[in-house]
Amino acid sequence: MIKKYFLHLFLLVFVSFSYGQVLVINEIDSDTPGIDTKEFVEIKSQTPNFSLDGYVLVFYNGNPTGSTSNKSYFAISLNGLTTDVNGLALIGNTEVSPVPQKIFSNSSIQNGPDAVAIYQGSYADFPIGTLATTANLIHAFGHGTTTDTAPNGLMTLLGNPFFLSEGSTSTLTQSQSIQRKADGTYEAKLPTPGANNDGSGVIFNGIRISVPALQYNEGDNFNVTFTTQTPVTSNLTFTYALSNGTFNNADFTGNTTVLIPAGSTTFTTNIQIVDDNIDEGDEFIKIKFGNLPSGFIRMNDNIEIVVIDNDFTTSNWGTPLNPTYGNVASTVPNGYYTSLNGKSGAQLKQAVQDIIANPAVVRAHNYGDITDILKKADQNPLNSNQVWLMYKETSRAKYLFQDTGDGTGRWNREHIYPQSRGGFTDGTSATADGIDVWVSSNADSLQHGHADAHHLRAEDGPENSSRNNRDYGLGDYNGFAGNAGSWKGDVARAVFYMSVRYNALSVVNGNPPDTTVGQLGDLATLLQWNQNDPADDFEMNRNNYIYTWQYNRNPFIDLPNLADYIFGANVGQVYTLSVEENTPLKVAIYPNPATNYITVSGIQEDGILEIYSISGQQLLEKQFSGSTTLHVDLASGLYLAKITSGEKSTIRKIVIK
Repeated sequence: MIKKYFLHLFLLVFVSFSYGQVLVINEIDSDTPGIDTKEFVEIKSQTPNFSLDGYVLVFYNGNPTGSTSNKSYFAISLNGLTTDVNGLALIGNTEVSPVPQKIFSNSSIQNGPDAVAIYQGSYADFPIGTLATTANLIHAFGHGTTTDTAPNGLMTLLGNPFFLSEGSTSTLTQSQSIQRKADGTYEAKLPTPGANNDGSGVIFNGIRISVPALQYNEGDNFNVTFTTQTPVTSNLTFTYALSNGTFNNADFTGNTTVLIPAGSTTFTTNIQIVDDNIDEGDEFIKIKFGNLPSGFIRMNDNIEIVVIDNDFTTSNWGTPLNPTYGNVASTVPNGYYTSLNGKSGAQLKQAVQDIIANPAVVRAHNYGDITDILKKADQNPLNSNQVWLMYKETSRAKYLFQDTGDGTGRWNREHIYPQSRGGFTDGTSATADGIDVWVSSNADSLQHGHADAHHLRAEDGPENSSRNNRDYGLGDYNGFAGNAGSWKGDVARAVFYMSVRYNALSVVNGNPPDTTVGQLGDLATLLQWNQNDPADDFEMNRNNYIYTWQYNRNPFIDLPNLADYIFGANVGQVYTLSVEENTPLKVAIYPNPATNYITVSGIQEDGILEIYSISGQQLLEKQFSGSTTLHVDLASGLYLAKITSGEKSTIRKIVIK
């Protein structure tokens, strides 16, 4: 009898001790399928409706060695949060259901073996790299995956908390979470975010938003449906909103009040998108709940729908795949390149650098700004709501920028001179601060190469990864199979620019290892690409626009023969600027794309038409007089047409269908 009494007393004391803490880590899911979009941490308070003001959640790295060992890698302020009637507060990714009280970015929690801890304190107390401590510690827990063992060093620093893995196999770790039991120990099982782990307590009626599609055009209409998990016992009324950024109440018509009748589970209403004939760019509707009555929770929220603007504008110049020449005038100031005249060799190269790296003039911006710059500099001339992807030779909607996760179907920022090859990896901030915030730069400011827009281009995510750190030409990177090569001259001129702009960078012959820092190849290939694919209106327009941000230009776009005097066949010869400033031959070639015939117009005298393959092989030569239509028998593809009349000539790209 006495033994039984003491056993009951022991259990009572143990349970009381387990829940005697103000807050505990109640559940964590650090490894989820795909790119980790359903990570979460659930905190439980001893009493319901407990304010979390003055607390912070800190994540620690369990690596046994290295500079990050036993130090924090992520922290979240809990200010403004309050636990619910069950004493729970949920923090997680956007795809966690029910919707977390606080959202953090996907893939933020490491899989482990690591630890998470609750402290009394502020976010500022735990900058990244803070050594684990028990000072002001409320509760800690160690977590891992598969067969991970506890990170002993970290566990010791945190007072030896409980440790558990999410599962014994990779499949289990991605399908299970780690959950606290009533006795204070933990187990791995199917996740229960937002609910007591044992199924007890108040059970909420969840409401979900659904729509037929996530993309519509201006003028379209669509249904929005709200569905509860179980029938409501009385009429349920609440509101929702669709406004988001530039998309506001003037951009749609429809009912924004929900009424689910007693005994029912659904309500559906129709939204009409207004076609306003204004070019606002593609926009996002964000369907979001208003305040819900007690007893109901959001199973999802902030549903984004893209509205494609049909009022886009076009430009009077072509894409790199179907280029035009002479429609975009250079905005180079008078006298900008005067100092180059009469110089040669090293003096000529230095004179170019003195212009494009002048610390009294040149402005450096950051990597975050590059996204905004590229949306304008690489804008598709055929649709102002799209960017042109350099290597892929196609367009993509501006809103499909890859800010995290998988890049399939999205675009990102391609460094033509790779970050690791240039030695400027993550050299500037990823947070945009606009055109009016800048720092001065010089030829030794290598970190500014990280965000130098003259060598950054909008690119397809997977193709960017495919190029990686490779050199150009010589059996290395030559684009995807079957590409037309419309980007090759652009790449060459960007590499030439970087090799003059920054003292630590160069372009060399051959194919150096992809780990080589400060050198990029192949110079001979790039010189040929520069000749075969001359700068067009698209490239001149981006040169003009980048100049408004950086206050420098890419001289190899403005001055077509300059590369040969610094890197190529004319090295050592005196550069005469007047040669570059001669009025070019004005000529038009159409149709483009063409089939069997092309018309050359704008020539008043005798002329010669030469057509070359993109690799530089001459395929035909024809003499003509004045404007004329000529027969061409060529396979489908991209070609270079050189037209000469008198002492002037010009090169144009043509596409044969």
